Amino acid sequence: MRYVDEFRAVDSVQRLAEEIRKTTIQHWSVMEVCGGQTHAIMRYGLQELLPEEITLLHGPGCPVCVTPQSYIDKAIEIALLPDVVFCTFGDMLRVPSGDSDLAQAKARGGDVRVVYSPVDAVEVARVNPDKDVVFFAVGFETTAPANALAVRRAKDEGLTNFSLLVSQVLVPPALLALLSQPDCRIDAFLAAGHVCAVAGLDAYHAIAEKHHTPIVATGFEPADILRGVLHAVRQLEAGEAFVENSYERAVAQQGNKTAQALMMEIFEIAPKEWRGMGVIPASGLALNAAHADFDAERRFGAIGAAPRRDCGCISGAILQGVKRPPDCPRFATSCTPDNPIGVTMASMEGACSAYYQYREGGSGHER
Repeated sequence: MRYVDEFRAVDSVQRLAEEIRKTTIQHWSVMEVCGGQTHAIMRYGLQELLPEEITLLHGPGCPVCVTPQSYIDKAIEIALLPDVVFCTFGDMLRVPSGDSDLAQAKARGGDVRVVYSPVDAVEVARVNPDKDVVFFAVGFETTAPANALAVRRAKDEGLTNFSLLVSQVLVPPALLALLSQPDCRIDAFLAAGHVCAVAGLDAYHAIAEKHHTPIVATGFEPADILRGVLHAVRQLEAGEAFVENSYERAVAQQGNKTAQALMMEIFEIAPKEWRGMGVIPASGLALNAAHADFDAERRFGAIGAAPRRDCGCISGAILQGVKRPPDCPRFATSCTPDNPIGVTMASMEGACSAYYQYREGGSGHER
C-alpha cells in the first residue's frame, strides 16, 4: 500500500537504524508525543534497534489519557441525568473514574451512545428533540475542527438541544510545561504528524528556541519514527535546536488554514487541565461567547465531582515520561486491558496498553 509499505520496509528501517548508530556519540532522551507512535515503537521493537545511548520517552500523546478525571466525573454525572443522551467515541467508555466509567453509567440506565463523528451526535439531537444530546469533545488539534463543525451545524439548524462537554487540548503548551519542569530530562521531541498537519509548525519555533530543544514533526510508521529520531540526534550532536519537518508528505509549515479558521470561529484559547500535569495556561479550547449556549458545563450548571478512590495508578507520571508502565506494580497483574485500573491501560493509544500488548510473552514484535 502506497505511503505505508515503503515505510515499513525492513531494509529502510535497518538503514536508518544504522545511520542513527553512526551519528550518536552522546546520551540523549527523545520523547515522542503521540500514542500511535508509542504503539509503533513497541510493536516493531524500535527501541531495540537504537544504540544504548538513545532513550525513547513516552509523553502525553494519547488524547484519551490526558483527559483529566474531573471531566470523566462530569461525563458520568451528565450521562446519568434524565432525558440526556450522552454521545462519545468508543475509546472513552472504559476510562475509569473511581469505581465507575461511562460503560457502567450505561448499564445503570444512562443513555450512552457510541458515535463515529460529532456530526453523528448532531443527527441524534435532530431526531430526538425532546432529549438533551451531549457530545464528549475530547482530543488534540486533530479533533477540534470536526467538533467545531458539529456546533456550527447545530447552530445553523437551530438545534437548541445539542451541546459539547469540552476537554479539547493543544499540544505546544504541554511541551512547554514539560520543558519548564526543574527535573526535565527531555533532549528532543518527536511531534505528532497528524497534529502538525492541522495546526502547522509555527507554534513550536519559540519552544525550540527558548529551551534549545529540537522538535521534529514525524509520522507513525517505523521508518517515519526512525527518520525523526535521526534528525533529532543530528541536531543534538551538532548543538543545534530548531523545528524540522520530517513528515513532508502530510505536514505543511502553516498547517490546514481552513481547519484552523473553523476551530477559531467556534472556540477560543483557554487554560485546560491535563491529567497528571494540572492546569496549563492557554493549553486548550473553550466555546467562545457566541457559542456558549452549546457548552454542556454551562447548560447543566455546577456538576459535583464524584468521590474519588486512590487506586495507586501512576498514569500521570507515565504521561510525563517520568515512569514507564512496568514501573507500576499493578501493570499486567491486577491492571490489564480487560480490567483497566488506569487510563493508560484503558485507552487503545495508552502507553500501558502498548507495553501490555507487545510485552515479552505477549503478541511479540513484527519485524
